Amino acid sequence: MSAAGGKMKGGSVSPGGGDKSAKKDSPAGHGSQGGEKKKLSKAEKRELRMAKQKEQKTEGGQPAQESAPQGEKKPEAVGPQKSKAELKAERRAKQEADRAAKLAQKGESLTPAQGKPRSGSEIIKKDHPRVSDDIKVDDPNVQRRRAKKLERQKVPQRVDSEKKVNLFNHLDQFERSMSLTKGISFSSGGIHPAIVTLGLQYAHGYICGANARCIAMLHAFKKVIEDYSTPQHKELSRDLDNRMKPNISFLNQCRPKSVSMGNAIKYVKMQISNIPQDKTDTEAKTTLCDSIDAYIKKKIYLADDAISNTLIGNEKIKDNDVIMIYGCSSLIVRTLTDAHRKLIKFRVVIVDSRPKLEGREAAKRLIRASLKCSYVLINSVFYMMPEVTKVLLGAHALLANGYIMSRVGSSLISLVAKSQNVPVLVCCETYKFSERAQTDSFVTNELGDPDDLLTNSSHNSSYLRDWRSIRNLTVLNLVYDVFPPELVSMVVTELGMIPCTSVPVVLRVKNVEG
Repeated sequence: MSAAGGKMKGGSVSPGGGDKSAKKDSPAGHGSQGGEKKKLSKAEKRELRMAKQKEQKTEGGQPAQESAPQGEKKPEAVGPQKSKAELKAERRAKQEADRAAKLAQKGESLTPAQGKPRSGSEIIKKDHPRVSDDIKVDDPNVQRRRAKKLERQKVPQRVDSEKKVNLFNHLDQFERSMSLTKGISFSSGGIHPAIVTLGLQYAHGYICGANARCIAMLHAFKKVIEDYSTPQHKELSRDLDNRMKPNISFLNQCRPKSVSMGNAIKYVKMQISNIPQDKTDTEAKTTLCDSIDAYIKKKIYLADDAISNTLIGNEKIKDNDVIMIYGCSSLIVRTLTDAHRKLIKFRVVIVDSRPKLEGREAAKRLIRASLKCSYVLINSVFYMMPEVTKVLLGAHALLANGYIMSRVGSSLISLVAKSQNVPVLVCCETYKFSERAQTDSFVTNELGDPDDLLTNSSHNSSYLRDWRSIRNLTVLNLVYDVFPPELVSMVVTELGMIPCTSVPVVLRVKNVEG
């Protein structure tokens, strides 16, 4: 019974008539319960593959590449493998060949620098342009793009001068002999009459100085806003912003906008974009005009008061001082006048230079306020500096790297003062701070009318009337100087007295607050 039972356990026949042990030994054998396929191990699969390859070799055929079972990698090809560097070099060579073929189809030649394969470290992504189109006048593509923009805005374009110093070909040269209003029309409503008047005053030099130009521009913008009416089915904030663009472009064609004007334009545009949609035209225009008035009062008038009080309160202007100023800065003139009203006894040395001779206007204002003044030209600065106790300079802008941008000649005066150990104080409002960094006067500057240098204002005659016909003669009339912070002792702002290196800190705080 036990023998029979043992036979029944180990060698019983299934209903299908097959032996379980035989099926278990077969490669595709089935289990006793449900006919499921048994998974082969990696070693068994490798043995089967090698056996098939042997059979094909013995038959004289080449071993065919079989697809590996699911979940297993294909067998590696027989032969020496290439390194990653060699494969990368092959791919690079193929890409360069395809690139050369495409250029050949376009009719362009491949330069040696372009055809040379570059390594991964030499591949540099295309950066965004770092300079403005205003200082790329010598680029034909930029000129065409700017001409299309002005034509779209219906703004007349100034003709580029043919006689410029090669080093400054990238800048616009503004000449009064070229008319901007000859073909302008007011029927289209693109440029406001107040803007046209202001642009001509800029071009002819009737309005000078960063503060005066900025205030006049903001007052003109108020007139544009007051005369504006929103068309039907349009939003005031978007349409008014588009209406402002031609006016700004026209002012920029008359004379390049200053840093202070650029910051004021950003402020006005921000106020326009923040107007709520539920406000009526009258309410929105009143809000914009009030914000412009607040900007003028806070950033210019109150800032000038604070700077004047800082200089006088910290005894930077004392009795028996001899203070040297350069040109005509409204802020410097106001500070000296306030100090005189507080019965501080001092003397002023006014330094002037051609072609604008702005120092004459400063002398008139100071003499009218009963201050003792001396008037000299810039070529005698070195002889006057030993009796000077301090130098006060205005500024066109303070740059992010601490450099100061001011009227041309300021760097010469600060350099002479540094050599004589005379402190130089720069008075500047914070709304003139710029995020631009600059270390020289060549990249960004303004080229004035060259005829101003060749005209004798006293006799109203020109020494070289036909200088443009002289082939080997070019005239350069730079407007601004850029000099390093090492020549400046302190910068006086409405925030207090700070070093030049603190400009980035002030800009960062203003961005957070604004």
